[in-house]
Amino acid sequence: MKKLSLYIYLMFVAGLSNTFAQAGKPLFTGSIGVQAYTYRNSFPNSVVATLDTIKALGITEMEGPNPKNSIPEEFKKLLNERNITMPSIGIDYNTIVKDPEAAVKLAKVFGSKYIMVAWIPHGKTFTIDDAKKAVDDFNTVGKILKDNGITLCYHNHGYEFGQYGDGTLFDYIAQNTNPQYVSFEMDVLWAFHGGADPAKLLYKYKGRWKLMHLKDIRKGIANDLTGGTDTKNDVALGTGQINIPEVLKAAKAVGIEHYFIEDESPNHAAQIPVTIAYVKSLKE
Repeated sequence: MKKLSLYIYLMFVAGLSNTFAQAGKPLFTGSIGVQAYTYRNSFPNSVVATLDTIKALGITEMEGPNPKNSIPEEFKKLLNERNITMPSIGIDYNTIVKDPEAAVKLAKVFGSKYIMVAWIPHGKTFTIDDAKKAVDDFNTVGKILKDNGITLCYHNHGYEFGQYGDGTLFDYIAQNTNPQYVSFEMDVLWAFHGGADPAKLLYKYKGRWKLMHLKDIRKGIANDLTGGTDTKNDVALGTGQINIPEVLKAAKAVGIEHYFIEDESPNHAAQIPVTIAYVKSLKE
């Protein structure tokens, strides 16, 4: 009888342990997206095959626009056939400043609600004069986009985290752009590489962040303000230096709407499935 009771007790404990092991809601509940630049070397070989590969990974969103030498309307049709949407497109800074209406037209082809700018032109060092010009341009362009139902997002790139006053040049941009017209896309790798804490930065400007590039950087790579690093330093999420769970918790708290994996590494084909599995495995 005692042996039977002990057996029942042990089974009960084992059951609890199993329950606890499975407890916890998924931390990441968004759609898996990808930045088209990840496949910049694959699209020229075959747009169709590349999109089929992306669909097979379970990816349902893409940040574009269309690859070089492709027609936007035709690329949109291929996306539709695979149930892949394009909520955001990237446009060059000088291009959008010169002709914001053309950017609006392209965004509407894809049904994109966001246009992101990923680089502010500057010399060897990003300066306050560069930041001031960007603020003026972003406020002007952002209003035009808003009038057309589109939100402008500036994508940080690392060089903006140089010291300025009591903060950084990024702080200057965030504090002097009009929140009605200018929002932001968090690139996790470039924020970290520039010396910022991605999670803290998300909380600091809660309400301004709409999009995110999911990236991690190889262990041992030092931070700097160049806004650049070898593409081989892009690694699968969870294998690098960045505290990804902390970043995703912050992203959920501040209302990030779309997440795009951007893996610039030549090993992206092997790394992206690892990234996806890792993100899906995280629990709150």
